[in-house]
Formats: sequence, structure tokens, C-alpha cells
Amino acid sequence: MQISEGLYSLELSVTIMGRPNVIHPALIEDEHGAILVDTGYPGTLSLLHQSFDNIGIAASALDSVILTHQDIDHIGGLPSLLEESSQYIEVFATEQEKPYIQGDTMLIKITPASIELAMANLPEDTAPEWRDAFRRNLENPPKAPVNTLLEDGQVIDRCGGIVVILTPGHTPGHMSLYHKKSKTLIAADSMVVANGQLQGPIPAYCSDYPLALQSLRKFLQFDIEKVLCYHGGLITDNVNQRIAEIINAMEA
Repeated sequence: MQISEGLYSLELSVTIMGRPNVIHPALIEDEHGAILVDTGYPGTLSLLHQSFDNIGIAASALDSVILTHQDIDHIGGLPSLLEESSQYIEVFATEQEKPYIQGDTMLIKITPASIELAMANLPEDTAPEWRDAFRRNLENPPKAPVNTLLEDGQVIDRCGGIVVILTPGHTPGHMSLYHKKSKTLIAADSMVVANGQLQGPIPAYCSDYPLALQSLRKFLQFDIEKVLCYHGGLITDNVNQRIAEIINAMEA
């Protein structure tokens, strides 16, 4: 789906633990190439390539990937994306997230207990081979090198300007992005869309929920007309006002 000139939401529909799940990586293009923001789950490369085809952008145009944070639904597609690419792709992340993405440190949300819980939540009719593959992905999450570090407030001089907003709390080094040209906030997992409304972060999925709420205050300095959430998609109605309401509610 095209959000504005040069900015797209790639809607990837996958089945996770027997349930349909739609995620929304962003793709931003300019005359130099294309930047993908987050890469989806492991095994979704064909879905990514199909999404590129659907919006008329060649996969070969992709020259950069920005990973907003370490969660497996954001980094899972990276290794195969790099392996299958015929050209160099630069990978960006924050310093705090780099060791997790590279596999130097285990993902903070994957623990022996969380793995057993996820396995227990699989549908009873899950095929044994799929069950085994699911466990392997959790115990050995995808990893790939990060080439370039991004800092809070940094402006990437591409695609009309992309501002890095460090928004820790969902994970320690989580970042969001502000696309200056279209006044669009690429929120990643700092917020979600549920029941057609923009909502704050989900406590159960945050490494530090109070910090995740505090991070939302950074959005108040931007003139935001559209918000793209990784979970829930695009919101365009009075988003500046809605973000202020979420902050005010948490401070009440």
C-alpha cells in the first residue's frame, strides 16, 4: 500500500502459532534505491519479494535495511534477504540492539521459559516437523551483521529525510523513524493500532513498560500526519492529538 510518494507499507500476512498475523514493514524509495524498515519473520522472503512486485519496485533496488529492534518478527527475514541479494545491502541498527541482531547475545525475550510457553501454545494439530522447526528458530534465532549504527536525532539524508527517534522500552534500543517529506511516523512497536485506534505500547511485550511510555513524549516535537505501526498498520486521523491523549492518560 502506498502511503505517500516514495513511502509504502508492505503488508505481510503470516500464520503464527496457528493464528493469522499481519505485519507492516515500511519501504522508502528515492532516486538512489530503496530502504526497507524491518524484514518480517523467518521464511517470509517470498512474501517480501511479492510485496515489492505489487508496488512496482524491483527487489534489486533495495540497498539498505533499517532494523528498528531485535524481535524475531523484525529481524527474522534478514539473513535470507542478504543471502539472496545480488548486491551489497547496508544494515542499520542502534548500538544497543546490534549485539542481539548479530547473535553475540541471545534475544532478551527468548528464554527457556518463553520457549516452552510458545511450544505449549502451538495448536494441537501442528505437524511434528513444523513444531521442530519452530523450536529451532526460537533456540537459534536468525542473525546477521549490522554495518552502521544510528543515534537518537540523527537524520538520514535519503528519501526526503528520515529522523531517527530512539524510543527504548519495548526493547532497550528500540527506535522509531520520522519521514520528514510525508510527515509520517514509522512507529515500529512503540505503539500499535487496535480496534481501529492508535494505542500505546503493549505492557506484556515490553522489556521496560514505564520507559516505553516515557519514550512516547519524544513524538510531541514532530508534526505527524500519519502513523504506521508494525502491528495494526496505518492511522491518519488526528494522530498528533491522539498521541497527546495517550501520554496524558498514562500520566493521569
